[in-house]
Amino acid sequence: MLSKSQISFVNALHQKKYRKEHGLFIAEGTKSITEFLHSDYSVDTIFHVPGVAPKLGNFLQKVKLFETGANELKKISTLTTPSDALALICIPERTIVSHESFRNRFTIVLDGVQDPGNLGTIIRTADWFGFEELICSTDTAEAYNPKVVQASMGSLSRIRIHYTDIKELFMQARLPVFGTLLNGRSVYQTDFGSEGFLVMGNEGNGISDGVKNTINHRITIPRFGKAESLNVAVSTAIICSELKRSH
Repeated sequence: MLSKSQISFVNALHQKKYRKEHGLFIAEGTKSITEFLHSDYSVDTIFHVPGVAPKLGNFLQKVKLFETGANELKKISTLTTPSDALALICIPERTIVSHESFRNRFTIVLDGVQDPGNLGTIIRTADWFGFEELICSTDTAEAYNPKVVQASMGSLSRIRIHYTDIKELFMQARLPVFGTLLNGRSVYQTDFGSEGFLVMGNEGNGISDGVKNTINHRITIPRFGKAESLNVAVSTAIICSELKRSH
């Protein structure tokens, strides 16, 4: 049975300020937790219902395990229908080691993406297409929001997330910057070369004016129907697919 202090502590982590204060975030579900256990993330605590521990497999991390009932787990879950396990995972300190590290590859950059579901889906998409890193502007949604973690379906365990001043990054890295804009060149006719940044903008306003000025390759996904716009996560998937196809 969970104590009141445990319930209070985990529930506090539902909020960003307490995640930042304690350096912990929440992941739910055996599959997702197992992927974090076998990644470079450090898992602090796992609360689980009976029978879950063997499903986590063998792992080398020292983790605090608490067996509890489904009703108790519901008190700390962020989900409407709680899963069979909930983990507290340490938020890693991510730093960009060198701007040279971005050479000879492509990196997805998010400029003000606000919806946690979109961010989680983009993380999952990046993982699917073999990207290992994601650069976010400081006003992009927090990657450790429970909704982002849930939407990433375990892919967050494999993608390094950096928050930085992306305009400054572009100026220092001096690599091609491909930006998704309505008046750009068709993504199907674009020569991506061998390296660069792929910038995806805010759901409602697109790429911000300041970042727009740093783009030297404007690209777009041609519209063949009458829809007003494409979801940013869908757009990211299309561009990643075309990039991989062209290479």
